Amino acid sequence: MFNNLTEKLDKVFRNIRGRGYLTEQNIKDALREIRMALLEADVNFKIVKNFIAEVEKRALGVEVMKSLSPGQQVVKVVYEQLVALMDTEGFEFKVYNNRLTKVMMVGLQGSGKTTACAKLALHYRKKGFSTMMVACDVYRPAAVDQLQILGKQIDIPVIAEDTKDVIKIADSALRAAQKDYRNLLIFDTAGRLHIDEMMMDEVARLKAFIKPDYIFFVADAMTGQDAVTVAREFYDKLAFDAVILTKMDGDARGGAALSIKAVTDKPVAFVGVGEKVSDLEPFYPDRMASRILGMGDVLSLIEKAEEASDAAEAEKLAKKMLKNQFTLNDFLKQLQSIKKMGSLESLIRMIPGLGRKLPADMKIDDNALKHVEAIIQSMTDKEREKPEILNGSRRLRIAKGCGRTVTEVNRLLRQFDDMKKMMKKFSTPQGMKDLERFMNKTQ
Repeated sequence: MFNNLTEKLDKVFRNIRGRGYLTEQNIKDALREIRMALLEADVNFKIVKNFIAEVEKRALGVEVMKSLSPGQQVVKVVYEQLVALMDTEGFEFKVYNNRLTKVMMVGLQGSGKTTACAKLALHYRKKGFSTMMVACDVYRPAAVDQLQILGKQIDIPVIAEDTKDVIKIADSALRAAQKDYRNLLIFDTAGRLHIDEMMMDEVARLKAFIKPDYIFFVADAMTGQDAVTVAREFYDKLAFDAVILTKMDGDARGGAALSIKAVTDKPVAFVGVGEKVSDLEPFYPDRMASRILGMGDVLSLIEKAEEASDAAEAEKLAKKMLKNQFTLNDFLKQLQSIKKMGSLESLIRMIPGLGRKLPADMKIDDNALKHVEAIIQSMTDKEREKPEILNGSRRLRIAKGCGRTVTEVNRLLRQFDDMKKMMKKFSTPQGMKDLERFMNKTQ
């Protein structure tokens, strides 16, 4: 997500941060590079022009030129303008416990609309709401089957009927949702490879019948400015409320996320950040701006950690770590929690200081976690609790049991031992000071 843009902006900012003072020419040179980085990220050229003009006006003002740290001030100005560009103020998606909220998902075929329905339904089911989905895409082959399969995976009911009449399907869904006291009803509508009158007429009739509380336009972030152009055309026809950007974990250059609000005046509400049904995040302009500038996203990281772990279990684990009683069983539980939080690369890029040190094209193999998990699961409970008893024959048995090599088993045990030593060191007052110094260096 935004990896190339982040790397290019980081180079610009490293250059200006290293200067004790800035001249007008320094700032203009930096803005020229920022302009090129945004254009290469496929941001709409008119938006780039206005963005740079606003940053230049502020960057050449007193708040920057007279500052003791002008480089940091320029970064602050760019950050604030990015937040303003993606602003979601005035929009809030609300689901209530005491009434039904109806949502229509619209967009072109191939944008990830059907999967986005399941992701949104699961996201709000986790928050305690009773959700249901409706298969109104009766034209794309297997679209109904796809939604039913996704519904079965996440245990959320899907209303589907053997008819092409979407109004009839919608009527059945509304009746079922009211009968079951559902809180959220999500309609998956038909998409096309391009915008056509037949599709728009059908979606308009469906809108008039169900009277949705919200209409979400689902756009593929990898299509860049094409997504923005299509969004504008859909808005002219349907006046949607907000956007869900899918495939933000792929090779998306970021142009769609940075341009849609300015072009349609409708914000991005959610982003799809992976292939799993759980990979949906609310869109926060300030957090996204932090990620773009390589500053990390600690709040999202904390939220993911809280969702993936149990508070009582975490407290118990913290006490064991402080007493240096951390075992391979505990390590296995932590690995399984990390897997629930998403890809390793996405998590690392959320950590301030560390994210921007990773090359934009660097790929971290999540299979490494699976291999470690397999090695630990091939051990007996006694071996996990007391790894010091693992002699050569036991290690050979473990390697054969999980299909890995003895070298990998030895490497894991060595790394686990090093980690325990580090925990013991950081559990002391001096160790905590050393840790604080290390964290400050990464900022």
